[in-house]
Amino acid sequence: MTAKTNLILIVLAGLALLASSALYTVNETQNALVLQFGRPIDTVRSAGLHVKTPFVQNVLYFDNRLLTYNAEPESYLTIEKKTVVVDSFAVWRITNPLLFYTRVRNVANANARLADLIRSALRAEFGRRTLEQLVSGDRVGLMNTIVGSVERRARDLGLTVVDVRVMRVDLPEKVSQSVFRRMEAERSREAKEYRSRGAEIAVQIRSEAERQRTFILADAYRKAQEIKGQGDAEAARIYAEAFSRDPQFFSLYRRLQAYQQSIGKQDTLVIDPDKDFFRYFLRGPGK
Repeated sequence: MTAKTNLILIVLAGLALLASSALYTVNETQNALVLQFGRPIDTVRSAGLHVKTPFVQNVLYFDNRLLTYNAEPESYLTIEKKTVVVDSFAVWRITNPLLFYTRVRNVANANARLADLIRSALRAEFGRRTLEQLVSGDRVGLMNTIVGSVERRARDLGLTVVDVRVMRVDLPEKVSQSVFRRMEAERSREAKEYRSRGAEIAVQIRSEAERQRTFILADAYRKAQEIKGQGDAEAARIYAEAFSRDPQFFSLYRRLQAYQQSIGKQDTLVIDPDKDFFRYFLRGPGK
């Protein structure tokens, strides 16, 4: 290999090194910040191939997609001075790489600053509301207020806060157990009241039913006696009418009915001829 060939190879290698140092690529999901001797001089937001001064400038890349910060559960006080444990998260993105780099440098530091902002906003808003308002109140309005407060302060960090959400609001474990016991006692008391009220109503219903039963039976017995009395009167009238038409036949008929009901097939009769009951056995019906 000649000296000329070696020189060409060295030149080509130098040109390749120079090109690799002067060219850089920005992806669709990135923004770039060009630094010169550690000082930011340019922000690149467009994707593609770009040129920088070799060996003098270097490039930092920042993700321009949505990032999520999951906050650790924190304790806050309501306006009633009740402690609640809140679990929240935030969605944000880097919108000003230059300001982001100069203020917080990286995502870890940004999450730490964002945690302070969210904690401050939650403490302020929770301190203005009761526990009932936090649990069952206007949750959307609360979140919008918190997002607005955090967003205004996060702009100075080169961030845009898209959303802040409270995933859950709980009472501390000891307080929760106490509340559960109190709720259980209250529900037990209410259950006893309902049972007592139900028993009282049941006694009233039974008493009313018994009263109506007694009244219905008494009324039915009265009507039955009236009907029976009317029937007996009608029967007596019929008997009297029949007796008046043929008293002798009627006396014989009634006496035969009495014989049939009072004397059985296996009965032994000891007849006193002087008794009027057996007069038809001895003397016949007469004329």
